[in-house]
Amino acid sequence: MKTRIVHFNNIIGCLRFDGSYHNAEANVYDSVIKQHSTHLLSYYCSEVFTSGRNKRVYTEKEFGFPFLSNSDVMASNPFMSCKYSSKKYGYDENALLKKGMILTGRVGAIGQTAFVPAYLEKAKAMGSDNIIRIVVKSTFRNGFIYAYLASKIGNLSFWKHATGGVQPFITDTMVGQLPIPDFPNDFQIKVDDLIQKSARLREEATSLLDEAKSLLSDFCEISFEKRKDGNFGHVSSSFLRNTLNLRFDAPVFINDGVTWMKNLRRETVVLGECNIKTWYPGMFKRSYVANGLPYIKGSELFLSNPFRRCEKLSRSRTPKLEQLWLKEGQLLISCAGICGLVKLITKEYEENEAIGSPDIIRLVSEDPLFTKEYLFVYLQLPAVYDYMQSLKYGSVIERFDIGNIETIPIVKPSKALSEQITSIIRKYMDCSYRSFNAEEKAISMVEQEIEKWTKQQ
Repeated sequence: MKTRIVHFNNIIGCLRFDGSYHNAEANVYDSVIKQHSTHLLSYYCSEVFTSGRNKRVYTEKEFGFPFLSNSDVMASNPFMSCKYSSKKYGYDENALLKKGMILTGRVGAIGQTAFVPAYLEKAKAMGSDNIIRIVVKSTFRNGFIYAYLASKIGNLSFWKHATGGVQPFITDTMVGQLPIPDFPNDFQIKVDDLIQKSARLREEATSLLDEAKSLLSDFCEISFEKRKDGNFGHVSSSFLRNTLNLRFDAPVFINDGVTWMKNLRRETVVLGECNIKTWYPGMFKRSYVANGLPYIKGSELFLSNPFRRCEKLSRSRTPKLEQLWLKEGQLLISCAGICGLVKLITKEYEENEAIGSPDIIRLVSEDPLFTKEYLFVYLQLPAVYDYMQSLKYGSVIERFDIGNIETIPIVKPSKALSEQITSIIRKYMDCSYRSFNAEEKAISMVEQEIEKWTKQQ
């Protein structure tokens, strides 16, 4: 049984007498923070605002600026599956994301908080009107305030103020009323430095990935362009018989990625013929517990930190653990719902003993030419992503399986190119891992200090 001593003044202040209210985690932390807070969030900010709804005109990447949803800004690679808003018809100055902004969800994804690195501003990325922007004054430390808002306690504070029955939401005014805990100046400096370091490393990782993609795109020689003539075309009977698992549905063949593959002048090898182990575990009964193994679903896999909000599974009651572990160097492909997104597992997944959903295809390459690093870059090329979309089946929930993935033609690189891309991506993995660790350490420092206050109550 959970028990807690509550002062009479607390009961008078809220006019609530039921124990469940005063024992609720959100209220416990709220009372502690208020006792150690001098100012509300709005005091530290020049602005807390939403951009307002603007006309959205989506277009192709070359004609638009990145338009990011809340889930996009939370991702380790925000541009991985984002839409693009027309430079001519959809540009919104007020929606631009600026370096150092703190972003949090306004509707549904309340409490999901992100820190804007410099490369988003350079790309003129715009954010959805469902994102609340928090602009901290230059005289205060935005990294420290971000660490608190992104922590478990900060997340509870957002939800305490949230309202709405069917679709919960929070307003920018409500966010401005969140109390911010007081910490010594030297503590704030340490936390802020870690967050700024994490942002720089994340930007460096993004730059390295872009460099590798550019090298491989140049090697493949043929530029990838979307069709301008609509969704129709001609397919030869031999192509119909000999490719894509004898599929007969039109989207399989009238596809930009398939057209690109047909016109490639580089030698290709089918993925299934390479020295690559491919699998996914079968379905199993899930036993959720409070303290167990982090269970990473497909929707969480691409978050910059998937461990803070994920569910936990029992170690003793979860079967097939040897197939579920997410280990450094595994290449993962989402295969249900949103298909074809690619993730290269870095060290933090193994250190946190994370396990992954059955709806993720695992690849482990032992091929010295088609390394995991090379495949990670290749499978993210726009043409290859479009090709993977031609492999999908299903009407309600689209998906593909291992048999489909193993038909993907892989461009055969020179040994020098394979080694160069492998080297770049290993640096990318190191930067990503160090960025994760720096942010996680900063947030943990804030949480540990607040936990000390709760024990003193």
